[in-house]
Amino acid sequence: MNGDTLYSIGEPARRTGLAVKTIRFYSDRGIVAPTDRSPAGHRLHGIDAVVRLDLVRTLRDLGVDLPTIRGVVDRELSLPEVAAAHAEALATQIRVLRLRHAVLTTVAERGLTTEETHLVHKLARLSEDERRRLVGDFLDAAFGGLDTDPAFAGIRRSMTPEMPDNPEAEQVRAWVEWAELAMDPDFRADVRRTAEGQAAERVRGGTAGLRRDLGAVVRDQVGPALAAGIDPASYQADSIVATLAACYADVLGRPDDAELRRLLPARLESVSDPRRDRHLHLLAVINGWPAPESLASAFDWSVQAVRVRTERQ
Repeated sequence: MNGDTLYSIGEPARRTGLAVKTIRFYSDRGIVAPTDRSPAGHRLHGIDAVVRLDLVRTLRDLGVDLPTIRGVVDRELSLPEVAAAHAEALATQIRVLRLRHAVLTTVAERGLTTEETHLVHKLARLSEDERRRLVGDFLDAAFGGLDTDPAFAGIRRSMTPEMPDNPEAEQVRAWVEWAELAMDPDFRADVRRTAEGQAAERVRGGTAGLRRDLGAVVRDQVGPALAAGIDPASYQADSIVATLAACYADVLGRPDDAELRRLLPARLESVSDPRRDRHLHLLAVINGWPAPESLASAFDWSVQAVRVRTERQ
């Protein structure tokens, strides 16, 4: 087609991939009028009309409504401004779809009841202010009165989920599960007991209480032993148990004696609750952090190793 040639409606349909009836519809709506008409009254289109039809098709594929398209074609509206408005609307739709996908996936994977599904949907749809209040309520229950200590204030910050403005479906699912866990009275009580225990140890042991971390010893000492297949009852585990006991004795500011060895398994169990492992994993997903290493097996190994030696005494 050249600039002077006019064609019947079939040629623009072939060039643009639009159906003939669609081109007639756009013509009747005044969106892309024919360039001329034949003596018999048939629509004739030149190259300019074909270019406009191609633009209309592109905008329709992008979800732009016909009145807006007419404004763009007639140059009453700026195409960049229209594109920006529709991009923003589309972003909102994407967020809604991600939320729905996250809720439905959660319902399917966990086999939720109607009541549980209602709660999951409600948690997924919380506003930013509502999420902030829920997070604050959980952290206050866990650390209220303790976080004047800079060390506890730092722990509180590290346990704060922060949803991005445009979360992925996986982050929405993680948020819903985190919120359920945070509202669980048993989990709240467990976190509070652990925090109070750390605070008491910190008082007894001076400033060492939170810097000398049993978890770090378990990770660095027990992890490799576990990977090497060392039996917790074997002599090879003696030095590891001694290191764990020395760490805990230092925290408490007391000697490594029979009483401390009796207390140590309970302390290890208190920081190895699988829900805490899950909580840290969910936090990492929500905040976009690297996945944390699970120490559940290493803590179990540690408890067994200490108890075996306590029973021998």
